[in-house]
Amino acid sequence: MVNLREKPFYLNDEQIQWVEETIASMTEDEKVGQLFVQMRKSLDEEVIKDTLDRYHQGGLRWQGGDRNGVYNQNKTYQAHSRIPLLIAANCDNGGDGCLSDGTFVATAVEAAAGEGTKTAYDIGYVAGREASSVGVNWMFNPCADIFMNWRNTIVNTRSFGDNADRVIENIRAFIDGIHQSNVACCCKHFPGDGVEERDQHLVLGVNDLSVEEWDASFRKVYQTMIDEGLESIMVGHIALPEMSRKLRPNIADEDIMPATLAPELLTDLLRGEMGFNGVVITDASHMAGIACMEKREIAVPKAIASGCDMFLFTNDAEEDFGYMKAGIQNGTISEERLSDALHRILGLKARLGLYKKENVTPDAALKETIVGCEEHKKLAEEAAERCITLVKDTKHYLPISPKEKKRARLVFIQSTPTSKGYKGDPVKQVVIEELERAGFSVDVAPNFHDLEVSEGVNPMNMFKMMECGSMKDFASKYDVVFLVLNIKGYAQENNVRLRWSCNHSSELPWYVTEVPTVGISLNYTNHLIDVPQVHTFVHAYGSTRTSIRTAIAKICGESEFKGTASDTVFCGKWDTRL
Repeated sequence: MVNLREKPFYLNDEQIQWVEETIASMTEDEKVGQLFVQMRKSLDEEVIKDTLDRYHQGGLRWQGGDRNGVYNQNKTYQAHSRIPLLIAANCDNGGDGCLSDGTFVATAVEAAAGEGTKTAYDIGYVAGREASSVGVNWMFNPCADIFMNWRNTIVNTRSFGDNADRVIENIRAFIDGIHQSNVACCCKHFPGDGVEERDQHLVLGVNDLSVEEWDASFRKVYQTMIDEGLESIMVGHIALPEMSRKLRPNIADEDIMPATLAPELLTDLLRGEMGFNGVVITDASHMAGIACMEKREIAVPKAIASGCDMFLFTNDAEEDFGYMKAGIQNGTISEERLSDALHRILGLKARLGLYKKENVTPDAALKETIVGCEEHKKLAEEAAERCITLVKDTKHYLPISPKEKKRARLVFIQSTPTSKGYKGDPVKQVVIEELERAGFSVDVAPNFHDLEVSEGVNPMNMFKMMECGSMKDFASKYDVVFLVLNIKGYAQENNVRLRWSCNHSSELPWYVTEVPTVGISLNYTNHLIDVPQVHTFVHAYGSTRTSIRTAIAKICGESEFKGTASDTVFCGKWDTRL
């Protein structure tokens, strides 16, 4: 039996009574539904009502929208759900994670670059306030992964560093910030990402640390948070083979499963040895790290039987609901296991006060005073000022005054477009405007994708991109080159690297030998592996106007760089330090 009076629930008699009475009143279908967190995109009230009537979901995670759209959707879901929903959001960087008009404060890696933990606290504080103002009560954050492998780009910006103690300090501050609002937290992705370079969206993740190495790193992080009252943990589709072999000495390699399907990691280790009493939820169930390991009809109930309490998303709602129900009826999920899961799910809802109607949906006016407010924008400015990092300046080009070096060449490299609807990266225009605002005269290098849009699909565009021209002419024309990298990627390739807009492109940094060149990353921290010859490099950590403006001001010497880069930025190569 789950003790709801203990950490992390701390329920009183009234709350426990609501949990017990609610579970007792549930039909079998309602019990099945409580195990699911569904993603829905429809704002149609009849569709929402029909969904709830059929599947009785315990939680909701939506996809995108502004403050009004998200608020109305969440309010509608709660209004038509007999049992109040846990409504979750991913807010890695602030309120922008759940709202298109929310506030970006900083990434986790940016917070780790700054002195102390103020930035991590501010990220959580803003995320909690903005998300809760639209009805969110559960944060799928913070990320508790440790960035041990510089090639890992799924974790790169979301990790608070490569050191367990530094990660713990920042997670603690982030959670403290979140808890200024009535929102529960969820550390992810147990048993820990950041060791290898692959992405469990695409393949089974493997944390191949030894038991001793894992105990000294990831276990230390999770155990600290568990001891301090963490409400929930998201389990990654990540295997921990050495621990599985220790706990199951005769396990065959082909039987080593991701943690989501591994009872030795969830029931024996996380629940047993580590004493976690809170809610355990799977990572998204459409990811290949789970989808390729077992047949769907086996994996759905097996995740709950192995020790998860909630199952994140469905491929086909009716089918997955049926698989889960069959798993309960055939004994794959025992009565005790189902009871424990339901008590934890309802226990978390009770802890959040959702058993009282006045706590379920906030007043509609609240979001108008909170989302994107001046206080939050100020915190974002302070984070940029505190954390933006000068990684290296080995040729001593900085500071660069636009009064002395006014003529600037901008080489803007972005992620490869994935849609025929591509009309250009809007961040490029922000960079141009901010360089001009600082006093530079900006000439923009061509980009193959933009040529294809502006001049039509034409084989000659490739040849235009390959033309570098006279080196002497280039050196006489420009005083400085800004190589700005806005590279992002997600669930499409295992690691994301810098990619020029075409082969043999004139964008390539041949110009570093001709004109002082400053590299600026607006996202990833591992770009020096691809441009080691750029002698001055800055991590701005964000593609917002605030981040870009602050980075340029620091390059111009208007304020000092205060951030500190982890050694991982040099990617284990000697030439990246030159």
